[in-house]
Formats: sequence, C-alpha cells, structure tokens
Amino acid sequence: MDGFDLRELRYFVAVAEELNFSRAAERLGIAQPPLSRTIRQMERRLGADLFERDTRHVALTDLGTTVLDEARFALDVFAGVNRRARRAALATPTLLVTAKPGIAAGMLRRIVDAYTARPGAARVEIAVSGYREQADMVRDGRADAALLSSYFDARGLDTEPLTTERRVAALPAGHPLTRRDDLRCGDLEGEPIPQWPHSTPAERAYWSGRDRHPAYHQVMSEPRPGPVVTDPSQLLEVVALRQAVALIPESLAADNPRPDIVYRPLIDATPYTIAIAWSEGARSRHLARFVRTATDLYPAEATPRAG
Repeated sequence: MDGFDLRELRYFVAVAEELNFSRAAERLGIAQPPLSRTIRQMERRLGADLFERDTRHVALTDLGTTVLDEARFALDVFAGVNRRARRAALATPTLLVTAKPGIAAGMLRRIVDAYTARPGAARVEIAVSGYREQADMVRDGRADAALLSSYFDARGLDTEPLTTERRVAALPAGHPLTRRDDLRCGDLEGEPIPQWPHSTPAERAYWSGRDRHPAYHQVMSEPRPGPVVTDPSQLLEVVALRQAVALIPESLAADNPRPDIVYRPLIDATPYTIAIAWSEGARSRHLARFVRTATDLYPAEATPRAG
C-alpha cells in the first residue's frame, strides 16, 4: 500500500475535525466532490473505513481516530521543518523558546538570562504559552525549545529533565484520608479526580496515580471524573469545595497553604518533572548551547524523587 501524501493528510484532518464534509471543504478552500473522492481513495488503499457516515451523520471509526493522531503528528513535523528552516535563514540567529506561566516560565527566564550572557549567544524570543501547548509548538516549529511539565507527549522530541519532585495528595479538610500521615495511589480509588481538557488516557492515568503500577490498571477502576479545570488555582478550588481530590507537585502544595485543604505525601506516585524539549535530531549549535545552559542550571539528579 502506498503511503499518504501531505495533501491527503490535510484533507483527512479537516474532515476529522469538522465531522462535516461541507464545512471541511470550505475550510480547505476546495469543492466538496474532490474532498470526498480523496477520502474514499484513502479508505480503498487502507481497505477499511476512516469514517462512519450517512446522510445526516459523520463520525470517526476506531481506525480513523488512530490515523487522526498520526496525521496531526506528521503535519506538525512537516510544518516544523519549514519554520525552523526559515529561522535558520535569518541574518541574525534566533531561538524561540516557550513555557507555561508559573514555575516553568520563571525557570525559562533564568535559563535565557544565563544563556544570553555567554559570548556568541543567539537572539532569544520568549513566548508564554497555554496549557499543553508547549510540545506541539516545538513539533510544528513555532518554538525551538520548550519547558514541558509532566505529563507530556514526547513523540518527535528530544528531552532532558531539569527538575523532579514528589507529588502529594490534595484533600478537602475533614476528608477521612486526612487522618493518615501518608498515602498510596490506590487509596484514592473511587475518589473524583479533576479533569484537564482533552486529556488522553495516559494523562488521566498520570493524574489519577494509575500510571506507575500495572496492577492498578487491573485492580483499580477508572477514576470518577471530577470537574474540568484549566489551571492550578482552579484545581485547588474544586478540592477545597469537596468536589474532588488531586495529585499535585509538592512545590504547589508548599506555595498554597490553606485551612480548607490538607496535603498528604503519596509514597508511590510517579514524580512531577519539568524537562527541556527540542525537536528530535535538531543540530543547531545555538540550540545545543541553550540546552546545555539549562541542564547546567538545573541538574535533575540533585532534586528529590518519589520513593
């Protein structure tokens, strides 16, 4: 079977995201018939349907869901090559770096200051990005490097850990588990866990404490979904309101002492890590020096790890 070309992948992603052939064609700036023909040709070559469709309904099949994830990744990689090539052609070498607000952004500012103080450093532009944007920004070339926080998708990236810390359970005051000095992830079974938007199964396993222990996947039930949250402040509020319990970095707990939340150590939770990431196989000497500056400032092996 021949592979798909970039045009076919773009067409497929448009239909998969719109779940409507007319809207997808309008988004792509083409007529609907050639779009429909392209999707049918892709399905014939695969020997299976990518979409379930009738006169009023379009939905992805299981195969379509898998292909969508891979197609987005492939398109990001191609876009990244183009964007990085354009930056490399600039008269003044430039690095674009990004992190989310909070601890990671503070770390990034310190890294940039140390890097630009060195002779021969490239110009650096910093972008503060939103929840879960950082890895995609590196993959699609909007950034040369990013600080990523657990949990992240490392496909297409090279990474180095910078800081690693334990996670603790955040519990509403008066919760029965607050009577214990420390907890295991299995103790949270059945408790509602805050949900992050568009989270993957791997992310949900991490944030519910089910990722490290294969036995938990067999013995523990799927966590009860708590409220959807988009930032740490909102997460702490839903805990305080007794709507959920949460696994959070130890530093977040230390920075937010509150009478309505009790923090307890989780002795078997996967640690929380902040890592620097860049495109897999990138060979820029300026980028290499930037990464070296980061790892010199933040040697992850010197930070506490979960037991």
